[in-house]
Amino acid sequence: MIYLDHHATTPPSRAVMEAMTTVMSGTWANASSQHAPGQAAKRALADARATVARVLGCKPAEVIFTSGATEANHLAVRGLLAAVPAGRRRVVFSAVEHAGHLKLARELASAGVPVDFLPVRPDGRLDLGAAASLIGPDVAVVSLIAAQNETGVLMPVAQVAALAAAAGVHLHVDATQWVGKLPFDFAEWGADAVSLSAHKFNGPKGVGALLLRQGVGICPVVPGSQERHRRGGTENLPAIAGMAAALSQLGDVNAEAARQSALRDRVERALSAALPEVHLWGAEVPRLPGVSFLRVGCWPADVLLQRLERLGFAASPGAACSSSGSAPSQALTAMGVPGDEALCAIRLSLGRTTSSAEVDALVAALPTLRSLLPAGHAQAA
Repeated sequence: MIYLDHHATTPPSRAVMEAMTTVMSGTWANASSQHAPGQAAKRALADARATVARVLGCKPAEVIFTSGATEANHLAVRGLLAAVPAGRRRVVFSAVEHAGHLKLARELASAGVPVDFLPVRPDGRLDLGAAASLIGPDVAVVSLIAAQNETGVLMPVAQVAALAAAAGVHLHVDATQWVGKLPFDFAEWGADAVSLSAHKFNGPKGVGALLLRQGVGICPVVPGSQERHRRGGTENLPAIAGMAAALSQLGDVNAEAARQSALRDRVERALSAALPEVHLWGAEVPRLPGVSFLRVGCWPADVLLQRLERLGFAASPGAACSSSGSAPSQALTAMGVPGDEALCAIRLSLGRTTSSAEVDALVAALPTLRSLLPAGHAQAA
């Protein structure tokens, strides 16, 4: 089976598995313990934190280890909101946040927190004019996805950071899909907090981080003495070591992005040639290098995906956490795409382990895919 769902999760590298095994066999003690094994674990934790900070362009003290980006997102928004003066209560999200983060927005709204959403244009890019009008002195936190997880469209983080700074507003950025795919430097982003998750860049599941700018106050969602009293709970040292190993292996991110972009463009040219009814979202604006979000006429997503799997390819209808196919993509809905068309969307996402030979196989299979599709859905509604 050829794996084309790297935006959902990525396979852990051998170096990651070795790093985790080393910790589990050698420094498995609790890093908060005062005895020698505990202190060895504490040093291993500090080494991993230093590696994460070095690769991501931040200070070790700015790294808060979490169970992943979802927890980091909650910690950022809830924690920053709880720490700001009472006069700032409004929270602003983009309309194309990850589905899990939009659930947080709805929870806050149901609890009486004023919530607004930054709209996007039909091409998926953020409406900066609307952002300028919505980000004001009563806002506590602006939460913005850096790269949309389905379309891959890149958001104007620098411009939103400037708007937030001018209004004295905290900016949180969800960089879950960005880190590992494009160059990233926390010190240059202008955000107060940035979320990431290791399994999106060939690290283990169940670990991530919130990068919090030094001097920015935050209230913990889970109180405890760990992580400088900002996130309670014994640190998952094996997973943290695996994340550090994955980050240390990133190498030349620009070169890898160019490689994946070339493979993606080849796939999209072949799709357009073999399946003339194909429609791509986000292709006309800056986007992540390895993703294609598309429909083929009005063939339902589950039909396309079943036929692809029959031919030996694993893909998805979009975000893994909301891929049942019973509801249209929230990102496409925000872009104004009709629901029946959005239900036809599938996502092909490449990664570091995707080879040219695998793309060759996909390109060769596309004419066969066309012949396997049932009649009656060739044209969009």
